[in-house]
Amino acid sequence: MAPSPSTPHSAGQVLPFRQSLVAMLGLCFCTMLVALDQTVVGTALPTIVAELKGFEYYAWVATSYLLTSVITVPIFGRLGDFYGRKRFVMAAIIVFTAASVLCGAANSMPFLVVARALQGIGGGMLVGTAFACVPELFPDPHVRLRWQVLLSSAFGIANAIGPSLGGFLTEAYGWRSVFYVNLPVGLLGLWFVARHLPHMRAEEHSKASIDWLGALLITAALGSLQMLVEWLPADGLSRGVVTLGVLLIVSSLALYWWEKRTSHPILPFEMFRDRSLAPLFVLSVFAGFSMFGLLFYAPLLLQGGFGLSPRETGLLITPLVVCITVGSIVNGRLITRLRKPNVMLYLGFLLLALACAGVITTHRGTPHWLIASYMFVAGLGLGFVMPNLTVFAQEVAGRAHLGIATALMQSLRMIGGMLGTAIVGTLVNHSYTGRVTDALAANEGARWTSQLSDPQMLVNVQAQNDFLMTLAHMGQNGALFIEAARSSLVAAIHNGQMVSLAAALAGLWFVRRVPLIRLTRGVKPQPPAGE
Repeated sequence: MAPSPSTPHSAGQVLPFRQSLVAMLGLCFCTMLVALDQTVVGTALPTIVAELKGFEYYAWVATSYLLTSVITVPIFGRLGDFYGRKRFVMAAIIVFTAASVLCGAANSMPFLVVARALQGIGGGMLVGTAFACVPELFPDPHVRLRWQVLLSSAFGIANAIGPSLGGFLTEAYGWRSVFYVNLPVGLLGLWFVARHLPHMRAEEHSKASIDWLGALLITAALGSLQMLVEWLPADGLSRGVVTLGVLLIVSSLALYWWEKRTSHPILPFEMFRDRSLAPLFVLSVFAGFSMFGLLFYAPLLLQGGFGLSPRETGLLITPLVVCITVGSIVNGRLITRLRKPNVMLYLGFLLLALACAGVITTHRGTPHWLIASYMFVAGLGLGFVMPNLTVFAQEVAGRAHLGIATALMQSLRMIGGMLGTAIVGTLVNHSYTGRVTDALAANEGARWTSQLSDPQMLVNVQAQNDFLMTLAHMGQNGALFIEAARSSLVAAIHNGQMVSLAAALAGLWFVRRVPLIRLTRGVKPQPPAGE
């Protein structure tokens, strides 16, 4: 039972301290569920591709999840505005954990991509509903920032153990175990949410109108854009690529036309015209672009390019994800004391750009402590950027548009991540194929191009041993060809990371468009309704 409206509460929060604490614990497990999945999968992904084959699907494991999340976040953000969020948080946990089981049971890369898309639906439901519960529980932004330390800590714990856990599980029990680890976390989250999260009274009681056509048009536009990015460099202006281009233009125009006329648009374009909100939306895209470009391709650089084990890779990636939390906590302590809170956005994007530039300069001989330092700086920068973008958007949008503003921030970050992984992945694939072909031809190894044109050889130790043994029987030194392929992969990933650097620099430049935002106090809390 949720507390009655007469239940005493502290200033700036809906529930008494103890009830606030257990309700936030449920949301913390939701946060851990999403964070664990992102970090353990990123570390295990090179090994997954090596076993299931199909490097061409490497980016799709990430982008299929992001694409479905982008659609479901605003849909359930709006449903939560009308009907309350608790039931959708519970449904999201169930969908996410069930999809995790399917991912662990995948026997091919296409199957895994489809299962990840289903997982993205659950993840989008979680992001669109669970995170929007926080400002309802704590309407005062100063109080909210203090309580968000719990979420940041949960995010940090998951991120701290995620990469190392992913590496350990992959080596000890196989990559499938990295998906099954979501089961206990999901069950704990479901119990806490069902028992302790109150059902918040909705602002409106009329029947919700969901923009299903808008969702379909967004799917068509983003899906065609993603495939166009991947197919254009390989196929040129083929019939399929031209068809995708036409579909992209038509669906985008239709989306704009429809969203201007429907009563409850999934993409309310008037919010994009708001001079205070629009820059925050753009910055969310840039942050997502750089973050996911690093998160999914740094492990491939370390494992495939530098020959490190999954466990070593996990340890080096850990500072990136841990320091997102560290940065968020430091930011929460500083932001309310600054006369100009926007300065934290400048600092965050500057640190992110420096980290991307550092990763581009790495090579086989770079000390591990220096690589970890680059990850540390990147995480700190993201910790300064992401929570501020969300809190600023919530503050500007006001309670009437709280759910959709929060959902749009998350959706646009995912769109940036989807574009980041797709564009960086396309550059890496295209650059690697050309470089490894030229390198092998220069070393009189052109006949082995087909085996080494897929970087899975550089991650799969057994495949490498078989390759080296085959060449040894022929009197050739296969290690030279493996080394040439590794150098080609490193150069290709460096090329891809230049795009992530460009996105971080664009974000740094664009912060100047954000008007000065002051965090207000004394917001009257909204009482919870009975179950």
